[in-house]
Amino acid sequence: MADALAAANLEEEEDDLLDFEFLITNNNAPANKRIKIIGLDDLLSDLKEEHKIKKKSKVAKPRKQYKLDDDDDDKTEISLFKAVDQFQDEIKKIDGQNGIVDEHDSAIGTASWGLQVFGAQRNPSPVAHSDLGCSKMLGTFLNNELNSLVDLSMETGEAFVKGLLSNGWLSKLVLKCGHLEESIAKWAFNQVLYSSEESSRTFACEFWCSILLYNEVDAASIKIDWLPSYSLLNDALESFGYLLLPQNVAPNEELTGSSECQGPPSTIISWIKFSGVCCQVRSRHQMFSVSETEKLILIMACLFLDQRLLGLSSIMNESLISAINYFTDEEWDNSCQSVAKSVAERVPRDLNCLRSAECIPSVDTRGKQLKSATAFEVLKLCFQEKLHIWFAYSDFVTDNPPQIDNAQDALTLLISTAVKDTSCDLFHTYICLVLVNNWLTFGTLSNDTETDQLWSTFLRKCSSQISNNDFRPYAQEVRNRASYLLKGTGNDW
Repeated sequence: MADALAAANLEEEEDDLLDFEFLITNNNAPANKRIKIIGLDDLLSDLKEEHKIKKKSKVAKPRKQYKLDDDDDDKTEISLFKAVDQFQDEIKKIDGQNGIVDEHDSAIGTASWGLQVFGAQRNPSPVAHSDLGCSKMLGTFLNNELNSLVDLSMETGEAFVKGLLSNGWLSKLVLKCGHLEESIAKWAFNQVLYSSEESSRTFACEFWCSILLYNEVDAASIKIDWLPSYSLLNDALESFGYLLLPQNVAPNEELTGSSECQGPPSTIISWIKFSGVCCQVRSRHQMFSVSETEKLILIMACLFLDQRLLGLSSIMNESLISAINYFTDEEWDNSCQSVAKSVAERVPRDLNCLRSAECIPSVDTRGKQLKSATAFEVLKLCFQEKLHIWFAYSDFVTDNPPQIDNAQDALTLLISTAVKDTSCDLFHTYICLVLVNNWLTFGTLSNDTETDQLWSTFLRKCSSQISNNDFRPYAQEVRNRASYLLKGTGNDW
């Protein structure tokens, strides 16, 4: 009975226990099996073993490796060189570059205009002038009672005049007095061309412009004791490092100087402005002769060939127009031809010769006439230098090459060009195409029926016989320019 009651009480106690208490009671109950206690070190070692197993299972299959011996490397390199050489030969055959690629393998198709017009600069040689203290205008102020307020002396005379120049009072005093003294004129001229300060050059140039261009009724009453000459302007330009292009300049040849101080200097701006103003006042102050003005136009035209002066194109255009309008009507015809020949002789027969003709402003009749004459003179020289090449691939052969004296001769020779021949120099054809266009467009032959027909025939030949997939140098330039010009003639069919 006692055992039965004990068993019954034990069952009732178990029923009263909660679930987790029952689990704890059972876990704490003695068991026949030994419980294995796992420590943190054991867990870490098991984890490392699992990682090793995974790495072994993920090892990729070894890739096939192609190893080349030294002999194989040499054979591969030789074959690559042969392939490149063969490719270059094929390109030369396609492009017709025989004799057109130079020693540096630079094709003419990548050429660009531009020459170094300024080289090594020299030490400047300003115009000698007397001391500003000897100026009557300055002496009058020194003896004035007002000088006690500013305490001006002979030692500070130039600084005082420079201050008057900077605030515009110097020109007002000269115009009021009606007299420009030699010492002040020479001093201001030196400031224009040789001052190291940009502000001084600008103020001095404005001073001379206000004096020379003074157009009031009593302008003739202004007495100027000294005026600059062309030789002084030329000396200043040479000190800037200006390199007058020689007559025989090889195409694409750059003119370089021997000094580290290469031009163009900043003083060229005031030189261009001052030269243009001097050409505008011939009726009152003739500072240049006819031949000197022709040389001045030549210099200005050469300045357009320096790409570093592109930012001064507007100033150069204004000065060039002033120089062109310097001549009288009787002088202009001869001077125009003289300037055109001089320009043609001093530019190489590449894109620079096109630049020399196209840079001439065509805003008036004289500018158009000079542009046309320059293009024709350059065209004649191009024909003379290339006649032996022309007849190498032209349709007719003669022992006496014709002289290019008129439009018919030039266009007849151009029409004979076999533009489809791979040996044809299309770069030369492009230069002639642009030159003839400038010559006829701005000249007096635009209304000549025979000239128009020959011109249209040449344009039609270039636009039709050169295909749009012709990859020779300047092939597409010739074709596109000819097609564009042909539409302008109205004879595109």
